[in-house]
Amino acid sequence: MSDFDTFRDGLEELEETFGAGRNVAAAFDAQLRDLQGSLGGAQRDAGALSAGIGRGLRRAFDGLILEGDKLGDALSGIARSIADTAYSAAVAPVARGAGGLISGGIENVVASLLPGGGAGGFAQGRVMPFAKGGVVSGPVAFPMQGGTGLMGEAGPEAIMPLARGPDYRLGVRGGAGARPVTVVMNITTPDAEGFARSRSQIAARMSRAIASGQRNR
Repeated sequence: MSDFDTFRDGLEELEETFGAGRNVAAAFDAQLRDLQGSLGGAQRDAGALSAGIGRGLRRAFDGLILEGDKLGDALSGIARSIADTAYSAAVAPVARGAGGLISGGIENVVASLLPGGGAGGFAQGRVMPFAKGGVVSGPVAFPMQGGTGLMGEAGPEAIMPLARGPDYRLGVRGGAGARPVTVVMNITTPDAEGFARSRSQIAARMSRAIASGQRNR
C-alpha cells in the first residue's frame, strides 16, 4: 500500500470520527434543551409552592399575633396550607394535560364530522365568499349561533344577496327589471273619422307587437 492510500484511509477515518462527534453533539444539545425545559418547569412549580407556603405562614402568624389564636390552631393552619399548596402543585400539571387532551379530542371529533377538515362554511380550509351570490353544489356545513347549519343537503342551492329597492324594501334584486316603454306614433290619414273608429284596434295590435318584441329580446 502506498503512502497516498494510507493518507486517504486516515482522512476517511477522521471524517467518520468527526461525523460521529457531530451526532453526539446534536444528541447532547437535544438532551440539554429537554433538561432546561424540565428545570424551568420545576422552578416554576417550586416558586408556586414557596409562594403558597409563605401565604399560609403569614395567615397563621397574623391569626396568632393579631387575632389571638391558639398556637395549636396556628400550627394546624400552617400544616393545612402546606398540604393544600403541595396538592395544588401536584395536580395542576395533570389537570392541564387532561384539559389539553380533552380539548384536542373534541376538536378532532368536530373536524371529522364537518366537511373540509372541520372548516364549516369553508372549502378545504379556504373561505368561500358569497358577497355577490353563488351556487352551493353539495352539502356544506357553516357555523351559526347555538349550533351548526347545513346547506345544499337536498341538491344545489343558490345564494342571492339582498338589496333595497326604490321603495326601501329589502329583498332579492332581479337581474333586469321590466322598464316602461314609450312609443310615439305619427299617423297621417285622409280619413280621420275612419281612423278614430279603428283607434282601439290599432292600439291593441301595437300592444301585441310590443309584447312580442319584449319576449323575443
